Amino acid sequence: MASNKISVTMTKSRFGRLPRHQACLKGLGLRKINQTVVVLNTPENRGMINKVSYMLKFEEV
Repeated sequence: MASNKISVTMTKSRFGRLPRHQACLKGLGLRKINQTVVVLNTPENRGMINKVSYMLKFEEV
C-alpha cells in the first residue's frame, strides 16, 4: 500500500533555475536549502517532485 505523505528536502539553490522549476519549489512549499516539508502523495505533487528531482531528496513517510 502506498504511503499518504512524502518528505521532501531541497538540496540545491533555486536561484538561476528555470521559472517553472522555481514555481514547482514554491508549490511544494520549499524556500530554503535543507528545508524539509511533508506533502501529500498526490499526482500533482509527484509531478512537481519529478520535474525538480535533481534539486530534491525525498522519501515516503
